[in-house]
Amino acid sequence: MKGPGPEEALLAQLDRSRLPRHVAIIMDGNGRWAQMRGLPRTYGHRAGVESLREVVRACVELGIKYLTVYAFSTENWKRPREEVNELMDLLVEYLYKEIEELAANNVNLHPIGRLQDLPPHAREALEMAVSRTRHNTGLVLNLALNYGGRSELVDAVRALARLVKEGMLSPEEIDESTVAAHLYTAGQPDPDLLIRPSGDFRISNFLLWQLSYTEFWLTPVMWPDFRRVHLLQALVDFQRRERRFGGLSRGEVSCCGTGS
Repeated sequence: MKGPGPEEALLAQLDRSRLPRHVAIIMDGNGRWAQMRGLPRTYGHRAGVESLREVVRACVELGIKYLTVYAFSTENWKRPREEVNELMDLLVEYLYKEIEELAANNVNLHPIGRLQDLPPHAREALEMAVSRTRHNTGLVLNLALNYGGRSELVDAVRALARLVKEGMLSPEEIDESTVAAHLYTAGQPDPDLLIRPSGDFRISNFLLWQLSYTEFWLTPVMWPDFRRVHLLQALVDFQRRERRFGGLSRGEVSCCGTGS
């Protein structure tokens, strides 16, 4: 008799009551995936769309509330113009192709980044998708576009400086919660889990403020090969960890006592 497959085995280990509220993913490795196959880099980006589709569906099924994906960074403008144009066209194509499914699955699309610098056809597609999903109450899909963690912090500081200049805020009133309220992810919990495919060991200017106590899960799997089973592996591994947020582990507390 055939036993359960990898996905079924992982699902059996998963505690649905302890899933991360917020998962962040650096969708990396598209270009290398294509080059390893002798294909133009743009083929890798197209293949990566299927991975995003599958991960979004899985998050909806599992009831994860927030998913933030790094789609296009402020540094990606340095790439060849042809590749950048292809990425923008692919974004528009994705939004128009997926909008019906996103809406039907109660997904709320929330683009983050310096969106005003995107080309007009990309902004128009984003406005359409945001409008169509604005009142959805399920998964919040943060699509990071023309996004940089440092740029996000600069924009937050500028907003706070304007409030101080206008006399609506004093410097003494600025604390962590004030800064967080002026980030692109204002009102959302920080990511519990960051997934980084492609074998790299860096955060690439992604969610610099929000990742302070996030658990990292790294895999050599390139993003175009990333599937539901890999997400389940990350979630199972996440549930095995003890998150201390700068405090002591349960073992350290029991060993050392209360300190009295």
